[in-house]
Amino acid sequence: MIIWQVDVYRRPLMDELDKPLWEFVVCNPDKTFAAYAFCSQADVNSQWIVKQMTDLAEQSTMPDEVHVFRPQAFSLIEAACDMLDITVIPTRRTPALKEYLSDRLAVYQALPNYTDESYDPIAIDSPPPLPLDEALWGDRWRFGALLAGDIQLFLADHPMPIRTVPDDLIPVNLGLASNVMVPGVIVDGGRASMRLARWLQDANPVALQYIPGAPDGLILDAGLSDRWILATFDDPSMQQSAQTYQHRLQHSNGLHFLLIQPDDSGMTYTGFWLLRHEKPV
Repeated sequence: MIIWQVDVYRRPLMDELDKPLWEFVVCNPDKTFAAYAFCSQADVNSQWIVKQMTDLAEQSTMPDEVHVFRPQAFSLIEAACDMLDITVIPTRRTPALKEYLSDRLAVYQALPNYTDESYDPIAIDSPPPLPLDEALWGDRWRFGALLAGDIQLFLADHPMPIRTVPDDLIPVNLGLASNVMVPGVIVDGGRASMRLARWLQDANPVALQYIPGAPDGLILDAGLSDRWILATFDDPSMQQSAQTYQHRLQHSNGLHFLLIQPDDSGMTYTGFWLLRHEKPV
């Protein structure tokens, strides 16, 4: 499968009319291919993106999928890809593209039309987290852990209707030793188990964050920029478990999981997601 990671957004540059200059940037996941093109803000539209992609395809091959991390760029790129019959995937995991964009900042700064404004090429506005509907969350939840070497065996031995296990997050592909404890959150959903798993599937979980405070909180990062309050707690034993969760994250290279099950019988499971906190480029 051919994948392009694509961004279209304004840069800290001005055109000849002192209007913001936009840039189309594309690369592939292994960073063996990259290209860019500038455009005045007034001329940025889906047809222009179609032309950039079509021109690039003459030199290589049109992608099967386009991955987009920036919410402000998604609709524009999606409209262009619809014309080209290309699937667009909204995902925060575009490491090659983010590295390329970060490298290009030095290029912008050397240009005569650089605005000298404060600019982070990969920053995304982070909205306040929204509370999750209590009817979705189920009966109870807890912090847990799985040995890195047992995760694939666990998935093979326990069929479940919903699972998201990206190849690049499989422990062996992250170089994790089999005896590393991978932390996670386990939810006994009860009657809400399938409803919660389906909601999560649509929300596209990215990472779970423990936020200490008064009270402490468990925040789900999902989609391109969504944030949800999954739980708040001030119980000392739960706080201790949360600190253990954080400690294990440091040793698991940020890898963690979310497991949804009807109950704690160990007989049936509903959904499983391997997640990972993004690291700065």
